[in-house]
Amino acid sequence: MNVTVDTGRCCGAGQCVLLVPDVFDQGDDDGIVVLLDPAPAEPLHAAVREAAGVCPTGAISLDERP
Repeated sequence: MNVTVDTGRCCGAGQCVLLVPDVFDQGDDDGIVVLLDPAPAEPLHAAVREAAGVCPTGAISLDERP
C-alpha cells in the first residue's frame, strides 16, 4: 500500500492522526496533515483505509497495487 495526501485539501480535522499516529501527524502551525510513512506495514492497512474513508475532504489517497 502506498499513501499520498493532498495537503491543499486537508482541513486539519485530525481524524487520520487519531486513527493511525504511526502514519499521520499534523503540522504544529496549521494542523495540516503530515505523512510520516507513505508505505505502511500490512498490520496498519485496515486503519489507514479507515482514515482515508473518514477524511472529511478526501485528502488521503491509497494505491493498493503490490
